[in-house]
This record gives sequence, C-alpha cells and structure tokens, in this order.
Amino acid sequence: QVQLVESGGGLVQPGGSLRLSCAASGRIFNINYMRWYRQAPGKQRELVAGIARGGSTVYADSVKGRFTISGDNARNTLYLQMNNLKPEDTARYSCYFGSPAVLGGITDYWGQGTQVTVSS
Repeated sequence: QVQLVESGGGLVQPGGSLRLSCAASGRIFNINYMRWYRQAPGKQRELVAGIARGGSTVYADSVKGRFTISGDNARNTLYLQMNNLKPEDTARYSCYFGSPAVLGGITDYWGQGTQVTVSS
C-alpha cells in the first residue's frame, strides 16, 4: 500500500541544477537502502546513486562530483542534488527503498519516476 512519489524534475539548460525529492505515502520502518535510478528510452535502468542506513554512499562514475544523494530514514525521504547537468543526464529518475521483509529478504519499494530533461 505504501507508494513512493518523486518530485523536482523538469526541463533545464546544460550546466543547470535540479533537486529531486522522494517521499513515501506511508511509514516504512528499518530502511536499509535508498537509491536513485534513471532510465532513458531504449536503455536499461541504471543506478545513479545510493545511500545505506549507515550513511555510506555510492555513485555512478558518470555523475560523481556533480550529484549528491542524501536521505532521512526517520522521515522516509530521499533527495538527489544534481549540478552541472548534461544532455546525457536526460532520463526518467526513480527512487527506491529497500527494507526487511516479514518472510525474509528485502521488500522493494519503487516510485513511478520524474522526468529530467537537459536541453538548450
């Protein structure tokens, strides 16, 4: 029943910035991972950035130094600050939360995504 909703996407010029947000419609407890993915038409979905419960982060090489991921487990909120955007960053960005499942393993929560278009 819990849904993730992204916001903050839009059209920006090359070199511009955007800040994406992701919030859960309900409470999710014991989140282990929060991640941002992106997918362009005709391409596979790729991991952009992730943050673990302990605060460690990981970034795709293509965005490192330009994007910053941050999260708030207590508020079930995830952010992605994107600076110096390039046309190749154009894609639909989706957030992901992973939490322990009752029957074991991890329960995956996905958002529908928000479109980011970088063009002059």
